[in-house]
Amino acid sequence: MRIRTLGAISAELDAAVAPPELLWRKHLALLVYLAKSPRRTRSREHLIGLLWGDRPEASARHSLNEAIRLVRRHLGDGAITTVGQQVTLAAEAVHLDEDGQGAFLDGFAIPGCSTFEEWLAAERGARQRSGVDRLTARADELLAAGAVAEGQRLAEEAVALAPTSEPAVRALMRALALAGQRALALQACDALGRRLRDELDAEPEPETRGLRDRIHRGLGTRRRSEASADDVPTRPPLVGREAEMGVLGESVRTACIRRRPAIAIVEGESGSGKTRILEEIADRARLAGLTVMLTRSIPSEASESWSALAGLVRAGLMDSPGVLGASPSAFAALAGVNPERDDRAPTDLTPGRALPEVLRAACEESPVLLILDDAQWSDPATLGAVAASTRDLKSLPLVVLLAVRLHADAPSLDEMRARIGREVEGVCVRLGPLEPNAIASLAAIRLPHLDAEDRDRLTRRVLADSAGSPLLAVEMLHAVAHGLNLGRAARGWPEPGRTLDDTIPADLPDAVVSAIRVNFRRLSADAQSALAATAALADRVSEDAIRRATGLPPERANAALDELEWQRWLVADSRGYAFSARLIRDVVARDFLTAGQRERIVRLASTTASPST
Repeated sequence: MRIRTLGAISAELDAAVAPPELLWRKHLALLVYLAKSPRRTRSREHLIGLLWGDRPEASARHSLNEAIRLVRRHLGDGAITTVGQQVTLAAEAVHLDEDGQGAFLDGFAIPGCSTFEEWLAAERGARQRSGVDRLTARADELLAAGAVAEGQRLAEEAVALAPTSEPAVRALMRALALAGQRALALQACDALGRRLRDELDAEPEPETRGLRDRIHRGLGTRRRSEASADDVPTRPPLVGREAEMGVLGESVRTACIRRRPAIAIVEGESGSGKTRILEEIADRARLAGLTVMLTRSIPSEASESWSALAGLVRAGLMDSPGVLGASPSAFAALAGVNPERDDRAPTDLTPGRALPEVLRAACEESPVLLILDDAQWSDPATLGAVAASTRDLKSLPLVVLLAVRLHADAPSLDEMRARIGREVEGVCVRLGPLEPNAIASLAAIRLPHLDAEDRDRLTRRVLADSAGSPLLAVEMLHAVAHGLNLGRAARGWPEPGRTLDDTIPADLPDAVVSAIRVNFRRLSADAQSALAATAALADRVSEDAIRRATGLPPERANAALDELEWQRWLVADSRGYAFSARLIRDVVARDFLTAGQRERIVRLASTTASPST
C-alpha cells in the first residue's frame, strides 16, 4: 500500500485506489502513525489512547482489533503482527510517499483525538523545518556555484514556508544582493525583523544583522544604480562555470575554516570569463564577512615596482579591520607606495617586508582575500611579496586569488603556481570555451520564445562565430534578441595558433562585429559617450578623466559607468575603468570614433578644473 502524505492524503493498493474501509480516517491515521514510529511498533494501550481515547475501553479495544483485521485482510496476514501488547507494521506493507511539496497530511484531522492532533502538529512542524533546511542548503549551494536565479527561487520557497526562519531569509538576502537587487535584500531583512518582533517578541540574530550591514555597505566597486534605465538588460547569468566556481569557492572556504593560507589561480584567454568569476567570488566573500581587496593590472605596470601593491592599498588594504595592529613603520611603508595617501611617513622598512606584517594584523581580525586580476602584468616585486606572505603566515586565513592569461610569460607566477599543493594549499583552474549546452542555456534565457529547433540552430551558429568565448557569445545573443540577423556563417576562427588576444577587429566574423555595434547603439547616450572616451584614452581610465572627456555632470557620469560595468563593457577597480576585453575596445575605437573625436577626448581629459569650479 502506498500512502501520499504531502499535501492532501491519498492511498493506493497495488496501483489502484485503496478499498473504502482502508480509507477511513482512523485506519489511515493508524497506518501512517505506525509507519513513522520507531521500528514501526507501538503498544496497544498507546494506539488506543491515540485514536480511540474518547471511547469506553472495551469499545476502543474492539475498534483497534477491527482495524488490525481489515489491514490483514487487504494487505496480507503478515502486514501487521501482534506479540503480547505490541503491534508492528511490516516494512514492506506500507510505503509513505514523502517526496514532493506540500504540508504533511494537509487538511487531515480527526475530531476528538487531541493526542493524535498534537502529534500531527509536531510532525508538520518538523517536516516544515526539514523542508526549509533542505531548500536553504540547496539555495546556498546554487548561489556558491553561480546559479543565482535558481538559488533565489529556492530561497523564496523556503521563506514562504517559514517566514521567520533566519537562515532562509539570509539565503534570500544573499541571492538578491548577488543579483544586484540590494534594496530588495535590505527590505527582506527589515520584513524579517518586523515579523520576529510581532510574532515572537525577538530580534534578528547577530549573523543576520551582520549580513544586512555588509549588504548595506555594498559589494563591489560599483553596482547598477537604482536609477538605471529600464531597458538596461539584466546581467547574464554565470553559465557553464559552475564547476570552476565550486572549486574556487571551496578553496576560499577551506582556507578560512582551517586558518591556513591558500593560492588560487584562474587561467584562460581574454573573454573567457576570468574577471567575472573573480568578481563573483569577491561578492560571495564580502557577504561571508571576509576582507576583500581587488586590483587589476595593466601592461604598462609590469615593470613598475609595487604598482600592484599600490592597487591593493587603494582598494582598502590600509583601511581593513585590524591593520592598526601592525607597527607604524609597516603601516608607513605600505602607505608610501600610494602617492595619493596623505598619511605617508618616512620609514626604513621595505614594502616587501611590511606586507606580511600588515596582512597578519588584518587576518587576525577577519579572513583576507587578495585578488589580482590580469596578474600576468602585476610587477614581480608585488607578486614576490604576496607569495612570501602566503609562506610566512602559516596559521592565518589568507587567500590569494589570481587571474592569469593563458600561456602568459610570467616567471613569478610560474613559481607561485609550482608551490600549490607542495608548500601551500590551493587550486589552479583553467577556463576553456563554453560547451554547446551552456550556450544553449544562455540562448534559452535571452530568447525564451524560440522553439527547440531554432534554439539548436542558433546555438550552433553562436558557438561557431564566438569560438565559445563567453564574452562574445553573450554579445551575439543579446544583439540577436534585439533584431540582429546573423547572415551567413563565418569561416572557422581564430586561426590555428592564435587567440582572441591576437585577433584584430578585421579578423572577427562579421556577425560578432555586428553584434558589438548593435549593443553599443542600445546603450544610453551618456554610456556611449563614456565608452567612446574610455576607448580613446589609456588602458585604465579614471572616473575623473572620463567625466572631463565627456563633459557629463557627476550624477549622469556615475549612472553611465554603472550601466557599462553592469553590462560588462567595462570592469573597474579602485584606480579606474578598463575594457573587459582589448578586442572590444579596438572595435569601439575603430567603428565609433573619428580622428577628430579622439583628439578632442584626449585634450578634454588632460584639462584640470579651473579654481572657480
